[in-house]
Amino acid sequence: MAEVKVPELAESITEGTIASWLKQKGDRVEKGENILELETDKVNVEVISEEAGVITELKAEEGDTVEVGQVIAIVEDNGEAGGSSEEQSEDTSKEEEGASKESEKSSEKKEETSKDDSKESAEEESSDDGERIVATPSARRMAREKGIDLSDINASDPRGLVRSQDVDNHDKQPEKAEAPKKQEQPQKQASGKPEKPVVREKMSRRRQTIAKRLLEVSQNTAMLTTFNEVDMTNLMELRKRKKDEFQERHDGTRLGFMSFFTKASVAALRKYPAVNAEIDGEDLVMKQFYDIGVAVSTDEGLVVPVVRDCDRKTFAEIESDIVDMAKKAQNKKLGLDDMTGGSFTITNGGVFGSLMSTPIINGTQAAILGMHTIQKRPVAIDDENMENRPMMYIALSYDHRIIDGKEAVGFLKTIKDLIENPEDLLLEG
Repeated sequence: MAEVKVPELAESITEGTIASWLKQKGDRVEKGENILELETDKVNVEVISEEAGVITELKAEEGDTVEVGQVIAIVEDNGEAGGSSEEQSEDTSKEEEGASKESEKSSEKKEETSKDDSKESAEEESSDDGERIVATPSARRMAREKGIDLSDINASDPRGLVRSQDVDNHDKQPEKAEAPKKQEQPQKQASGKPEKPVVREKMSRRRQTIAKRLLEVSQNTAMLTTFNEVDMTNLMELRKRKKDEFQERHDGTRLGFMSFFTKASVAALRKYPAVNAEIDGEDLVMKQFYDIGVAVSTDEGLVVPVVRDCDRKTFAEIESDIVDMAKKAQNKKLGLDDMTGGSFTITNGGVFGSLMSTPIINGTQAAILGMHTIQKRPVAIDDENMENRPMMYIALSYDHRIIDGKEAVGFLKTIKDLIENPEDLLLEG
């Protein structure tokens, strides 16, 4: 027999939520085969079986929160796939008692049914709406023990007599029996008016974590946002001229805007090192590396994988890393190492059409850069001429405890100048 336990995840993660069981009780598994998907605060992790055999017991259900080291399943090497008929009966009824007690209860029910059939008299009582209910004493006793209202039970007897087997059948199908009642008798609000239709569902673990972290950032930082706008004309023309050659030279990697903004951010971080810092107690930690987080939207919420050493990578390497991270995020394949250790973050709301926003700082970082949609606007070229130019608003949300307004404005101005003159990025290395 082998126990399947929740594995060690990361230093800061002590628990997770079972997203889905990939194997069920009675299924045969091989050594190293995935048996469930575990959702943590940051990523989804697939848990494997350390031994080959048959799953004989699942100790947690989907949606349950489990801790690192907790036993969540049992695998036996000599178990029989599919399970016995007795086990299946126990699973269906979800009774906690053993098979022998189930057998005794079944015998008692049969005896009571036989007695019911032989009795000609039955007791009557009135339901809440005044309807007369006729039931045998054993059915009444069984309903009382199970907490079932006799008026909810459909009698099989054409005369409307409720027997013990009717109570038993009702107890085995509680959802079907309760559904009509819920529809016919909607809950009332305090005002006495019918309740408006709503759909209530539990937030995913990741959504709960996102909500918690964003609230912590807003409460624990002195966050401000400053704005500027960038004329994208030169960058768009450069990209148009070079994109085909770039893609051919770098094995299909496309030349996008993100690599330019990443390189511009590295140059600005070097010029204004406080933007690349964080507070640790009473210390200010000035980071000497440039690991840039790039926000990626998924069905389960926003994740921020990190592109490492952006100061040392080429445009092609940055573009390739961003694409790989985005694919892993969409396929839920991001690892914990992909999500930790970033020094600065870039988020691009422009891909969804956002014209302007105030992004929230990521974790303990000092700032985040927000990119937005490119929109043509009239721009004064000189005192006499106007032109329609492709313009983008950029925003820097920053922790005012670390960064002064002068530094924040200078940081954005540096990015603006480099993007509007993209050839200058080559001089930055």
